[in-house]
Amino acid sequence: MQKIVKIVLIVIGVIAAALSFFFMPSGDDPAAFDSGSIDVMFLLTWILLIAASALALFFGLKKMLTSPGGLKKALFAIGGLVILFIVGYALSSGDEANAVVNAFEGKDIQPTAGTVKTIGMLLNVFFMMTAVAVVLMIIPGLKRLIGK
Repeated sequence: MQKIVKIVLIVIGVIAAALSFFFMPSGDDPAAFDSGSIDVMFLLTWILLIAASALALFFGLKKMLTSPGGLKKALFAIGGLVILFIVGYALSSGDEANAVVNAFEGKDIQPTAGTVKTIGMLLNVFFMMTAVAVVLMIIPGLKRLIGK
């Protein structure tokens, strides 16, 4: 089944590449943004994105449910993400959020304290995930150096 899906996606990709090469409007043309060929390319892009996302989700869930311990690992990963989000939200300060809201008073953009705090939380989560990724890349290298 996976081989058939890969072949179909490759064929669609080749068709999209051919369309983008042969039917791309000139950059000098002011009507290029309203071109029908651009619409077709965007349609194919959306089809590929949706198909790839759906198949990745389907086969990932299938493997997770059929492999022993797969569900347990997934629950641990989701629990870790929940903990990261809780810590990130706790670290985002309400005082800073209010300072940002006050800085934007009288301007075109009026953020709320909740929006600013949510952005701070997401930045904190990003930084923590980056730190975890770096540590997980360094540890195996150190183990190889020490082990030899």
